[in-house]
Amino acid sequence: MSSVKNIAEPERPQTATVSVVGMGYVGLPLAVAFDEADQNVIGFDIDQSKIDTLNDGIDTTDGDIGDDRIEDSEIQFTSDAATIGDADYAIVAVPTPVDGQGTPNLDFVESAGETVGEQISPGTTVVLESTVYPGATEEVLVPAIERVSGYTEGKDFHVGYSPERVVPGTDRTISDVVKIVGANDEDVRDDLTDLYERVVAAGVYPAPDVKTAEAAKVVENTQRDLNIALMNELSVAFEHIDLDTDEVLDAAATKWNFHDGYRPGLVGGHCIPVDPNYLSYRTEQEGFSPDLIKQARETNEHMPSHTAQLTLKALNKSGKVPRQSRLLVMGLTYKPNVADIRTSQINGVIEELQSYDVDVVGHDPHADDEMMAEAFDIDIADDLALEDYDGVILGTNHDAYDDFDLKDASEELNDDPVLVDVPGRFDSTAAESHGFAYKRL
Repeated sequence: MSSVKNIAEPERPQTATVSVVGMGYVGLPLAVAFDEADQNVIGFDIDQSKIDTLNDGIDTTDGDIGDDRIEDSEIQFTSDAATIGDADYAIVAVPTPVDGQGTPNLDFVESAGETVGEQISPGTTVVLESTVYPGATEEVLVPAIERVSGYTEGKDFHVGYSPERVVPGTDRTISDVVKIVGANDEDVRDDLTDLYERVVAAGVYPAPDVKTAEAAKVVENTQRDLNIALMNELSVAFEHIDLDTDEVLDAAATKWNFHDGYRPGLVGGHCIPVDPNYLSYRTEQEGFSPDLIKQARETNEHMPSHTAQLTLKALNKSGKVPRQSRLLVMGLTYKPNVADIRTSQINGVIEELQSYDVDVVGHDPHADDEMMAEAFDIDIADDLALEDYDGVILGTNHDAYDDFDLKDASEELNDDPVLVDVPGRFDSTAAESHGFAYKRL
């Protein structure tokens, strides 16, 4: 990618026209943020039904934004790609999944690049926000734009990279999280810094180039994956030697330099299980296999199976036969207090228990019942009535379960009940004192 512009950098007004390409969990909140910062915003998506829903004032992100903010916005929601030609900035926020082998799929990025390229006006700056491997903006997005438009990056249009960093289920909005902006041209980087400062009160960090910004995004979540993997491996090890993982970690945390920010758990979501694969894929193309990163992924991918095996041990401890047992899984979304079930690792727990003919029923106060029933292939309970269940698996630590009482639950459940506490919410001694066969990671 050239770092020299052959056209004059356009004067950017304080009210710019921003086209956000992709109205998903990343693009829609960003479009709303720019709209509320008094920018002219075009919200583009190829899914006409989604556009119709948004134009009806309905939030399509399971409540992350709220219907009122959608209805009150002045965003031009459209599936007409020609509107991209009116934009000063085209921000691409499309999915970047991996396949079953962890290989990155950048088809959506390439397709979005072609759509932008068909409509782009000279002088436009294109920004990629999707998670990619270092180099993908230059290797995938830019060629797609150039191929279709006939334009040349650095001469006719500019590019930058600014990864999305908001964590769903927290009170941190786009404005509250420092925004990384990377560009290979200093003027473009300064211009994008100014643009994002209009919506990010926490500040903007200018990365020296696009690749550095791309790498920073995948490293953020690779670090988390590695730390959680260590905790998960410790939990498996301590299970073998009959130690309580939480008690060990609590004791270790009394040392001043022990990092106490991580605990064992199921690693779902659209970032932590995905981003390390993007980094590994890119380095392996250059002949280096990051074994530690890959081993961490394998460890975390093993945890649903391990959780299922803990459940079977608890059933055995209670003298229950798996094929005659009925369990309620409380919490099916991938993290607390969100409605997203798409990458929930509790599915692996359910599937393995079903392979032993355990009857599994689910409950979640955040997600849609029909969607859960279809995704997990289980019945969904309307409430938390515990009669006729042999035990409970707490899968996701929703605030809505704060009132779950061990004493009352043990009296409602069948005799010698099982409690498998994935997030480690309950005290083991208290659970066992109420007659539970208790297991946690």
